Amino acid sequence: MTNKKEMNILLTSVGRRSYLVHYFKEELKGRGRVFVSNSSELSPAFRVADGHTVTPLIYDEDYIPYLIDYCQNNCINAIISLFDIDLPILAMNKQRFRDNNIEVIVSDSRVIDICNDKWKTYLFLKENGFYVPETFLDIDVALNEIEAHRLNFPLFVKPRWGMGSISVFKAENQEELIVFYHKISREVHHSYLKYESAIDKEHCVLIQQMLTGQEYGIDVINDLNGTYQNTIVKQKIAMRAGETDCAKTVYNETISTLGESISKKLRHVGNLDADVFLVGNKPYVLEMNARFGGGYPFSHMAGVNLPQAIVQWLANEPADRSLFNYRENKVFQKDIQIVEL
Repeated sequence: MTNKKEMNILLTSVGRRSYLVHYFKEELKGRGRVFVSNSSELSPAFRVADGHTVTPLIYDEDYIPYLIDYCQNNCINAIISLFDIDLPILAMNKQRFRDNNIEVIVSDSRVIDICNDKWKTYLFLKENGFYVPETFLDIDVALNEIEAHRLNFPLFVKPRWGMGSISVFKAENQEELIVFYHKISREVHHSYLKYESAIDKEHCVLIQQMLTGQEYGIDVINDLNGTYQNTIVKQKIAMRAGETDCAKTVYNETISTLGESISKKLRHVGNLDADVFLVGNKPYVLEMNARFGGGYPFSHMAGVNLPQAIVQWLANEPADRSLFNYRENKVFQKDIQIVEL
């Protein structure tokens, strides 16, 4: 798949994920380099990479040709994306990259569609017997359920193709529900979520039952063939802007079993970042992201080393299962550091 003497990796849509640049540089030391790209030069990760470039926007027709040219000019063997919007474009063009001897570490389009489209996430989970909060695509259906006392406030209202905490509101009553629903409908069409939302403009907002329980983040790790490796469970302690800010690594058999079951149904590639609520003894899945998520650093700090495994897999070398073991009861919190660009 790659040349063992040199292995260069490109992290696309890198943004502020400097830590991932460091993780991969540590594993490629003496073996290759880490390049990064972003659609804006205002990217702190540019400072720490071996090379960087500003790309066309993801939906620009020149985006894929630009990446291929950049990879060829810098002898880059593999691409890993760190941004949900990037994933479907790369997934659709996997063969095009392979024809140019570039491996894209991304799940197939079916998996990306299930994870990026939160309505399809709900349908996938429900059809496969997983617990999932009641979710509605049509506000009239939701209002009928409320009137029939089968659905109660508070309810979350959020974009169907959303990420983080962008345009997520909690409605405490019917008036707020209607206002937030129409507000989000307008907002998504004036943000970078407009491309996905254009798929179904009339149904681009979700209404979702609010759950009460302990929230967890999980990393479900598969190899590059979609074979299950392990589930890392983190109890969320604090959140910031839709990402885990502080967490504790724990062992929970129920949630670990859940991760393995999702892996075998979804067959994703690499990491799957998912949010889980434990309500009583039932694990409810809220969202899934088929990429390195904002919670991966907690797993890495606890002993997991997915970057090393990826480097070995790309070199057609086996990765020891110990790379996916983690130390329990470790508490980590993200720090804030100011850097000059």
